[in-house]
Amino acid sequence: MARPSNEFLMAWSSLTGSDTEPGWQAIALPSAGSLDVRAGRRSPDNAEAVLVGFPTVRLSVADKLPEGQGFSVERADPEGNGRLWLALTRKIAGSTELFAAMACDVVGALDEAVATGADEGKLVRVFIRRVGAWQEFMRKGSHALSPEAEIGLIGELTLLRAIIDAGAPAEIAVEAWVGPLDGLQDFELGTGAVEVKTTLSSAGFPARIGSLEQLDDAIRQPLFVAGVRLRQTASGQNLPGFVEMMRQTMRGEAEAERLLTERLLAAGYINSHADRYPRRFEHAVARVIEVTNDFPRLTSGRVPAGIMRAMYEIDLDKAPGENVGIEVALKKLGAI
Repeated sequence: MARPSNEFLMAWSSLTGSDTEPGWQAIALPSAGSLDVRAGRRSPDNAEAVLVGFPTVRLSVADKLPEGQGFSVERADPEGNGRLWLALTRKIAGSTELFAAMACDVVGALDEAVATGADEGKLVRVFIRRVGAWQEFMRKGSHALSPEAEIGLIGELTLLRAIIDAGAPAEIAVEAWVGPLDGLQDFELGTGAVEVKTTLSSAGFPARIGSLEQLDDAIRQPLFVAGVRLRQTASGQNLPGFVEMMRQTMRGEAEAERLLTERLLAAGYINSHADRYPRRFEHAVARVIEVTNDFPRLTSGRVPAGIMRAMYEIDLDKAPGENVGIEVALKKLGAI
């Protein structure tokens, strides 16, 4: 659970980092287990920051830290003793409100990991992965999802639920959901993958293919396409309802819950935007087809020489192949 924002806002308001010499002013906040947590400001730019101190763990110089459009992560040494501190710092152009939400969420993720008994090494990874999810969120624009992206996310959540219902462990299923991380396909399971396409169309199933590689089973095999058809209706669920359904499915599985939150962030979904998704949908039908030689597709080996990139659209309703269902697909993938 995210920490309350007033913890950070009150501390930042009481500090000034306007000294001309580089340095930090900071106020201690409740710790996250063995980790020291401070709200601070960096001089001379007076930037708000959250500093997290790790007592024993170290990072190598080569370890890359995430950086987004509205924030940066840097190594700090506010005590001058060489101990590892990571500072999550707002950039001048970054939204103060959004940065506060990010700070609350990142420190809250550390609190939750501490409650599960995570050691320091894992806490560093939790910090970096959660900040990395925010990096993806801000890279996508930090605004509410477009209507097309909203539909796509509902389709991916629908398939995620189906994968778990078919017998895949929740943690493995959500870790396999790599679409929000710009994976080539939406789910990478075993040696293969599942690409999800979602439509509201009742006549035909238009599916946009983003590259020559997306339906190339020479890269991952077996490869399946799952077509999720939705119907807009007043009695259905909106996007926040689908999100809550997934959270309830994973309730009590701390690692799966944490991964789900990170994937949702990376996909561009944030709780504070919930009221911007009033449309309600019902899941009408799903079709899972294996991509074989006669599947309609363009790949690097099936286009004229000289074509390097392509985006195209197919009609999944006209794609040959039986609906094998998600359970059969998962067995072929070795996921269950």
